[in-house]
Amino acid sequence: MHGPSLPAASASSSVTPQHGLYIWGIALVAALGGLLFGYDWVVIGGARQFYEVYFHLSSTAVVGWANSCALVGCLFGSLAAGTLADRYGRRRILLAAAVLFAVSSVLTGWCWSFSAFIVWRILGGTAIGLSSNVSPLYIAEISPAANRGRLVSLNQFAIVVGILLAQIVNWRLARPVPAGLPAALLLETWNVQYGWRWMFTAVTAPALVFTLAALGIPESPRWLCGVGREGEASAILERIGGPAYAQAEMAGIESAQRSQAALTESSWRELLLPAFRKVLLVGIALAALQQWTGINILFNYAAEVYRGAGYGADDIFLNIVITGAINLIFTVLAMVLVDRLGRRPMMLAGCVGIGVSHLLCAWAYHAQWRGPAVLILTLSAIACYALTLAPVTWVLIAEIFPPRIRSHGISVAVSALWIASFLLTYSFPMLNQLEGTAGVFLTYGVICLLGFVLVAFCVPETKGRTLEQIGAGVTPA
Repeated sequence: MHGPSLPAASASSSVTPQHGLYIWGIALVAALGGLLFGYDWVVIGGARQFYEVYFHLSSTAVVGWANSCALVGCLFGSLAAGTLADRYGRRRILLAAAVLFAVSSVLTGWCWSFSAFIVWRILGGTAIGLSSNVSPLYIAEISPAANRGRLVSLNQFAIVVGILLAQIVNWRLARPVPAGLPAALLLETWNVQYGWRWMFTAVTAPALVFTLAALGIPESPRWLCGVGREGEASAILERIGGPAYAQAEMAGIESAQRSQAALTESSWRELLLPAFRKVLLVGIALAALQQWTGINILFNYAAEVYRGAGYGADDIFLNIVITGAINLIFTVLAMVLVDRLGRRPMMLAGCVGIGVSHLLCAWAYHAQWRGPAVLILTLSAIACYALTLAPVTWVLIAEIFPPRIRSHGISVAVSALWIASFLLTYSFPMLNQLEGTAGVFLTYGVICLLGFVLVAFCVPETKGRTLEQIGAGVTPA
């Protein structure tokens, strides 16, 4: 993370943009990819109890595969995203992801075989993989340094809105079913025959909005400079922050390009060079840590977690909506704080807060506490996660890689995130059966506390520094 100093002109964090509404508008459009990501990722938490009956799924391995197969597509999409974004530009890949979201949601909702369900879920996962890479990358590359944390966190805010939207749609679409209904009659209920289909299909509407809105946003000025279109890049930067801002940003970008002019064309192999190896490992570790906090279990397997705490079917759906609301509230707070407090303090506090909440939750299950105690502790973990690791991990992944390897580095880190997420989601039914819910929460709690050590010793502070300064290891005066 060390390199040559950049000229003072590149310290564009001191330049106040004059066109805030424009920059927030294009960042919001890019963040719609996050909204679709959040919806598509969490909708399965409400739909699964119905499609499992429809497809006659019973074994823990098959249930785990149905719930995690989309992560295979996430991995494919994130691996391809770096190369595609470098070759075709950030904006075109955002458009491609939007179209994939729309198509896959309809095909998943109206498939009639379990094999087709798996195929279309994997296609939807590919859209998630593309958007989870390119949305934060695009926002980071268009954002002024002083506001970059908040703007990149907008992507996480959109993810959380998508999560809450999916939870509300699931809650409102699910119709009451009498307890103890025989399997033959349960199979004929509206929930099992049609309800889960509409849960998946509902994401088509925001996907179409994303497609149309993405047609109106500019390309990333940093990508344009990389392909020799400096005039277009300068015009976009001027619209974002005015002439002085554009001049300062262009000076920093051009200086970074000159310092790397003697290097050969960027490649995947370059990620393993000694100069980039440490930052790559840090990015991978942060991505894995975000997933192995175990919070996604509280979204994807919420029914099992709350059923084990003694809640009935109607209360479970309401509790899931409450978790989504808490997630949204604390994500908004994170957006306010990330550029004030910095990345490291928030990550350190998050690891401790989530870890302690999980350890207490493990004790609650061990002591057979019921109802409100478990709900409060799970909400505490979600609040800590939404305030810290959820948004800040995405900000750091978008920031820490040098410009030369940024798209490939983000691609590898996000791929690691999806591998970790797959292992987490696929393993939970079996771990829950083997260790019990108390043992599972104990495991996640210990991982969070180990994550504190990782952040304390390996993660740099990036607050208030331009992307070029971060890549060169420069700290502004």
